[in-house]
Amino acid sequence: MAYKITDDCISCGACEPECDMNQAISEGETVYVVDPDKCTECIGNYESPRCAEVCPIDDCCIPDPEHPETKEQLIAKWRKLHPGEEPVANTY
Repeated sequence: MAYKITDDCISCGACEPECDMNQAISEGETVYVVDPDKCTECIGNYESPRCAEVCPIDDCCIPDPEHPETKEQLIAKWRKLHPGEEPVANTY
């Protein structure tokens, strides 16, 4: 499932550059936001969700229950975002 950023976000911006491959994170009006159509939980790029790893606020970057997806669906989304490329093998 895609991740989301909660209202606990302090708008530090640490997460945005970590999503350089999919560009799913952007600055919102008051907090950073995740585009669920681009978020793959970093599957295809990294071993774990980078936004959650670098966020200084605990439980600010969390799985979004409104966008449930299987690992297979996330890989398919990654392939759509990166045509002609292959996901990094150790991420799935």
